[in-house]
Amino acid sequence: MNSLLSTCVTTPPAAAPEAPVAAGIRQPGQNRVVQVERLGTVAYQTAWDYQEELLAATLALKTRNRAAAEAGDSPVLTPNHLLLCQHPPVYTLGKSGKPEHLLLDENALTAHGATFHRINRGGDITFHGPGQLVGYPILDLDNFFTDIHRYLRVLEEAVIRTLAEYGLSAGRIAGLTGVWLDFEEGAPNPRKICAMGVKCSRWVTMHGFALNVNTDLTYFGYIVPCGITDKAVTSMQRELGREISVTEVENRLLPHLATLLNAEYAV
Repeated sequence: MNSLLSTCVTTPPAAAPEAPVAAGIRQPGQNRVVQVERLGTVAYQTAWDYQEELLAATLALKTRNRAAAEAGDSPVLTPNHLLLCQHPPVYTLGKSGKPEHLLLDENALTAHGATFHRINRGGDITFHGPGQLVGYPILDLDNFFTDIHRYLRVLEEAVIRTLAEYGLSAGRIAGLTGVWLDFEEGAPNPRKICAMGVKCSRWVTMHGFALNVNTDLTYFGYIVPCGITDKAVTSMQRELGREISVTEVENRLLPHLATLLNAEYAV
């Protein structure tokens, strides 16, 4: 199983996806412990390389476990990781993205203190920068449930529940992924507050979500975010009229994600 999925544009369903239920009881051979690492502010390439390292190690272990099972030996539990961080200003373009959706040339990128990366997730272009909570789960979904669409709904739901703690009513829009405000059908001003894009290899995930907490939204003016031209981008700071601690948001989001995954954390 090898797929690239994004919360940018998808085939429109009849209605917005429903919230997922929590993962069931842990089965023999499943590891529901997630190692959390708070990386602080880290260069995008550094975080990407670290994700690739963790992904490769988990895939190698799964290969060894398959050989062990064939030999009648007991497998070793595969690990799960969650990296939490912020990035210096950076634009990333997914495998299905269009380069023309970046409206800056190389000189303009430098002038705005930003970098650009083509990456191996699904979706189009997005922005990461200071004040944005970025989460990279490197999970073996064999430990939870093998359904990538349900996994995306879990990430969305954790963000939706976190925003509700701040009095922000957020949800999903049919045909689009990510988390939105004014998401109800016919609402006058739908605004994306959290983007998502993932890669999954043999049920091991990488990439993840980016929640705008205190993000400088002017950077989104230099791209066509996720290829969507008719909807705005927002942040918690803009909606609430005050700066929010990114660490506080992390601490509120983690329990919701653990509940939905029926997981526990090792920090």
